[in-house]
Amino acid sequence: MQLAKKFALTAFIAAVALSATPAEAQKVRWKLHSAWGSSVPHLGTSAVRYSETVERMTGGDFKLKFFEPGALIPANEGFDATSKGSIEAAWTTAGYDVGKYPALAFFTAVPFGPSMGEYFAWKKFGGGDELEQEIYGQHNVKKIDCFAIGPETSGWFKNEITDLEQMRGLKMRFFGLGARVMQKLGVSTQLLAGGDIFPALEKGVIDATEFSMPAMDIKYGFYQIAKFNYFPGWHQQVSVSHLLVNMDKWNALPEKYQAILEVACGDSIHHTFAETEYVNPSAMLEMGEKYGVATKRWTDAQLASFEKAWLEVLEEDSKSDPLFKKVADSYLAFRKLYAKWGNAQSLKPTYLD
Repeated sequence: MQLAKKFALTAFIAAVALSATPAEAQKVRWKLHSAWGSSVPHLGTSAVRYSETVERMTGGDFKLKFFEPGALIPANEGFDATSKGSIEAAWTTAGYDVGKYPALAFFTAVPFGPSMGEYFAWKKFGGGDELEQEIYGQHNVKKIDCFAIGPETSGWFKNEITDLEQMRGLKMRFFGLGARVMQKLGVSTQLLAGGDIFPALEKGVIDATEFSMPAMDIKYGFYQIAKFNYFPGWHQQVSVSHLLVNMDKWNALPEKYQAILEVACGDSIHHTFAETEYVNPSAMLEMGEKYGVATKRWTDAQLASFEKAWLEVLEEDSKSDPLFKKVADSYLAFRKLYAKWGNAQSLKPTYLD
């Protein structure tokens, strides 16, 4: 009888241990590479906040350990590292992957592009997300849109630009599809990570740059070298970026953790867009009043030149790259569909004299 009790007790302990195993298995520890430093407003700080949100939503069972750019891999190499599984996840943007697929630029920002509402309507419901995931999926990567920022500035220059001919021959850091537009105007462009821009300006490797918006550009100190900052951000009226996850790691997660990552991304999109719209008016004033930056606006004729060049890029690149055409056709078809609604709802800033 005593032996039977002993066996029963042993069986009970074993059952308890086995029942505890699934809970233990749900403790997840991932490495999160960020393309931007933790102190970079909006871009980097959003990754830190996202990590904290996921940890809070899981009661500490799922931790994404933030890694600064360069700590694990170079800033803009999140795609390859996530694909290979050397890191579980990357906080980055499709625009940094255009060297592999130029069409990916459509999923971050488009010159003379839509408002946030129209852009996300295309991405979430108009086929954009499916096209983007189709590309990343070929490389064993899951992508989730995870943050969005408002309009950017369109250039820091050492001298005032009164004629676009002055830009011919300039070496300039430029991003995404806007870089192709600048190339059409005779500018030599290169894509540099945020932390590499100031040294390049300082050493004369580049003559001018764009990066993002006042709150971030102040942090990088471009005003110390280039005092003329141009608006509007015709190349990036809305910029959307994402979380990349190794697909094997994603598939191994419990469904509830997959849901938490997705829901936390939705919160991050809301937070980052509102944050940028809140802080940048004050940051813009600070640029002028504290750092002596001259805020300039492109003339309507100059903006027309940028737009004309963009339409040429759109036509030329669609002819030479079938994938680019596929994405462009989807984007343009949705914009055409949306236009009747969008135009009917448009308002001028004021109707008062």
